[in-house]
Amino acid sequence: MATANMIKVEAVDGETLDQLVWRTTSRASPVVEQVMQANPNLADAGPFLRAGQVVLIPANANRTAPAPMIQLWS
Repeated sequence: MATANMIKVEAVDGETLDQLVWRTTSRASPVVEQVMQANPNLADAGPFLRAGQVVLIPANANRTAPAPMIQLWS
């Protein structure tokens, strides 16, 4: 992905990718998958991010369509 369409976010020490994505976009899945694609070597360092580690988040990640609502009972 091109970095022009990315938002650069710095991690807080000990933060997980899920936490960073939620803090930035107020969404988790499928945004985490998009972030992993934009940062292919991110998982190599383990589950916790270092303080100041830059993570690229696709600019349109928080605009993904929500999953359709399934109503079990009427």
